[in-house]
Amino acid sequence: MPKKPWLKYSIILTSLIVLTLAVVLLYNFNIKSNINLENNMVTHFIDVGQGDCILIQVNNKNLLIDSGTGDSARKTIRYLKNNNIKKLDYVIATHPHDDHIGGMSHIIKTFKVGEFYAPKITANTQSFEDMVRALKNSNLKIKIAKPNITLDLGPNTTCIMLSPNKTYYNDTNNYSCAIKVSYKSSTYLFTGDMQKLSEEEVLVSGYDLSADVLKVAHHGSNSSTSQEFLNRVSPKIAVISCGAYNSYGHPNRETLDKLKKLNCIIYRTDHDKNIVLISNGITTNRYGEN
Repeated sequence: MPKKPWLKYSIILTSLIVLTLAVVLLYNFNIKSNINLENNMVTHFIDVGQGDCILIQVNNKNLLIDSGTGDSARKTIRYLKNNNIKKLDYVIATHPHDDHIGGMSHIIKTFKVGEFYAPKITANTQSFEDMVRALKNSNLKIKIAKPNITLDLGPNTTCIMLSPNKTYYNDTNNYSCAIKVSYKSSTYLFTGDMQKLSEEEVLVSGYDLSADVLKVAHHGSNSSTSQEFLNRVSPKIAVISCGAYNSYGHPNRETLDKLKKLNCIIYRTDHDKNIVLISNGITTNRYGEN
């Protein structure tokens, strides 16, 4: 029986579509490793779906904030390796929810870790148990994340923890370790999933909260990012880490409206995938846009 021409072309077309999708997916999760790290601070908001994972590179030092979910662990590790990461000088688990520490045990097993920080709270979850076991097997101890702890990220750079400010909260999200990182004149504020209660505590603590870049708390939920907090931060760029079409409705419309009223640039991992910001100490731009 002679071959049908339309079948041949359908197979070719399908193959091309599959190949194109593969290339696009590979590119989206493998930002080129030729980013200029010299005299720059490079911050990667890694697309881990409905979760958080942030890599900061400055002065030949690497800081990882959270790890994303367990489901995203393999992709996260691949991303880090493609960006030539062999050692993480500091790792911070902002709080023990699965969307922030789900992949942490895999990170600890794969990379050399200098110091590991987390707030003083436990969780009865498999991901928390796996994280603790991996730390123990790597001879690492958890250093308690609390206000005024500083991390050494080299010259012209400061990194200070701002929270949690209490030893007990009803909501685990309020244990989130908020961190402010400054490189020369460029400033970033990372907030984990801190809720309005924790934001209020930071507001009255006397910290300079102004920041060029804000990692919007709790994936853009309306339980965070109070107007007073946002006014004090007054970001030029806001980054929201969330999963596409997530069941929580993140980011919340109310939060987006607040950010838009400030006329700040909004990046979202559900729309923009991996978001890489480069700061030369004066200006901050998204990689590939300047």
